Amino acid sequence: MKKLSLLDIILLGMTNFALYVGAGNIIFPPILGLQAGEHVLQTTIGFLLTGVGLPVIAAIALARVKGSLNEITRPIGIKAGLAASVVCYLCIGPLYAIPRTATVSFELTAAPFIKVDNLLPWYSAVYFIVALLFALYPNKILDTVGKILSPIKIAALLVLVAVGMCLIPGEGSLAQGPFVSGAFSQGIINGYLTLDTLASLAFGIVIVDAIRSRGVIDGKSTVRYATISGCIAGVGFITIYLGLFHIGYTSYSLAPNAQNGAQVLGAYVNYAFGAGGSIFLALLIGIACLVTAIGLICACSSYFASITKLKYRTYVFIFSLFSGLIANLGLTELIKISVPILIAIYPMFIVLVFGSFLSPYLRTPALVIAPTALCALCFGFNDALESLGLSLLPQFIQNALPLYHDSLSWLLPCLLLFAILGLYDRLRSQLQATA
Repeated sequence: MKKLSLLDIILLGMTNFALYVGAGNIIFPPILGLQAGEHVLQTTIGFLLTGVGLPVIAAIALARVKGSLNEITRPIGIKAGLAASVVCYLCIGPLYAIPRTATVSFELTAAPFIKVDNLLPWYSAVYFIVALLFALYPNKILDTVGKILSPIKIAALLVLVAVGMCLIPGEGSLAQGPFVSGAFSQGIINGYLTLDTLASLAFGIVIVDAIRSRGVIDGKSTVRYATISGCIAGVGFITIYLGLFHIGYTSYSLAPNAQNGAQVLGAYVNYAFGAGGSIFLALLIGIACLVTAIGLICACSSYFASITKLKYRTYVFIFSLFSGLIANLGLTELIKISVPILIAIYPMFIVLVFGSFLSPYLRTPALVIAPTALCALCFGFNDALESLGLSLLPQFIQNALPLYHDSLSWLLPCLLLFAILGLYDRLRSQLQATA
């Protein structure tokens, strides 16, 4: 039975970590740290629970079914599961996340330094050609992303975090807005809204393929290595997030009126590194976005190649070209469409992920998991409408539902429904056995 070397395991964990950490993961914690003020610890703990815990759990769940998202969605039916998976991959891929990596990278790495009109088309063309060249060889992802890009990205992040712990510009401010009385819940909510759990479902197939490329085909070994990889990535997440929260907390004097994490981080690197700070941040963001784009192109291409007759490399070209066009022509409008869809399906996929762990203990998994997933989808659909300024529910129902205004109104109803259906499933099986 083929075994991975210690170096391969470390590279796998680094690759897993690097695939996740895009610009959003880097610039999100600093603004939370700044706004949380003296309650930064509570916010950080809440954020880690959902921003790290859920994605790692989802990655392990996908490894248990050998990277097949269709196995996760099986309890809701083959056709419904396939439709949900396709929507998930399209939104987390070419319709939103992949083009967004290019535009964010452009705004933070090229636009501040090169004052040329109509630069974005040229930048995105080069960006996606590079991403395409890496994505064409998914079996080499440990050698390309793992050995080349991941170390650069991780080293830059570690330098930033280490400097952040040593060069402290000042003390944090008082908590702002909702962080005054709800710091922990704000951390929970913002970690949840990173949508990284869906990214786990997309990247899982890349990690499983990377393990197989090293000759590991045994199912149990694949699950074990993917789990170790997820745990390494989780430790990396925690380390980087703690450092970024600390930078945000101590940077209030540098950016008291900051509206987003990019402003906080920009102010800090300028303070810490001087004129070279902007170049350092540009390098970090550029590599972070590129690695995430490569991973998403690999994941989406692998998935659609597995359910259609087109080959993997054909999809790599299609998604790279399409993402490049979207980055230039219609990202703003597609974000308006894609983000509500992601919000709508996110609770359902969380239910399916946890259901995959519990299904071995259920007599009829579909009887319990499918209605609960439908319940989550209904609440998610309402949350999506809320994000658009609409709502189907009367005000008195909104006020009666716990966590409604935190986009978590689905949680308690789904837990209750799952428990009731689980009990019914067990009693039903016992009655059938005695009949």
